[in-house]
Amino acid sequence: MNLPNSITMSRIASVPLLIWFLSPHSPFRQPGEQELAASALFIAASITDGLDGYLARKRGQITTIGMLLDPLADKLMVTAAYIILVAYNPRIVPAWIAVLIIGREFLVSGLRSIAASEGFTIDASEIGKLKTVIQIVSVVAAILAHRWDYWLFFHGTVILDVHLIAIAAIYWMTAVSIISAADYFGGFWRQIDHASERARTRRKRTSVLSRNTKPVP
Repeated sequence: MNLPNSITMSRIASVPLLIWFLSPHSPFRQPGEQELAASALFIAASITDGLDGYLARKRGQITTIGMLLDPLADKLMVTAAYIILVAYNPRIVPAWIAVLIIGREFLVSGLRSIAASEGFTIDASEIGKLKTVIQIVSVVAAILAHRWDYWLFFHGTVILDVHLIAIAAIYWMTAVSIISAADYFGGFWRQIDHASERARTRRKRTSVLSRNTKPVP
């Protein structure tokens, strides 16, 4: 249990904390405390997503358990966040969006598992990385929009429309998630085609060599 794996485990441990913070039995009683605490927890957990991988590569501590736990922690965070947001703030996160987002996560995980079993990997695309950033913004905005419709700054001269940002981020994230899922599927299909072509080429060469090695009468 090295430092990167410990950070990954802390992300998994934050999942029940997030659910508790957003539940009716949360320890916060003052208005706004619940939303701010849950948002801070989710942001901190999201930061560890990149931190553990960076430290593992820099310190040469990439382990099998880390490769297993890191994507598991990501899926748990995303799944837990959107499931509880359906109940916590349904006007921002309807159930069909949560189903679509969670289904997309399972689809990509399945494609990567199949790819790994075939001996190749599907790297994270730029669209997938963009989806991750928008996902963080959408979850935090949806949590804050439960308590505030807008924030006023500089004595009311600047208005930050929290509700509008949450709506825009959720639907933008949904669109990017669909596009990135299609991108992953395209990459998976291309890899399968290449693997099939290589297999056919090897079989053809083996067949030619077999014919050429037959003794000449």
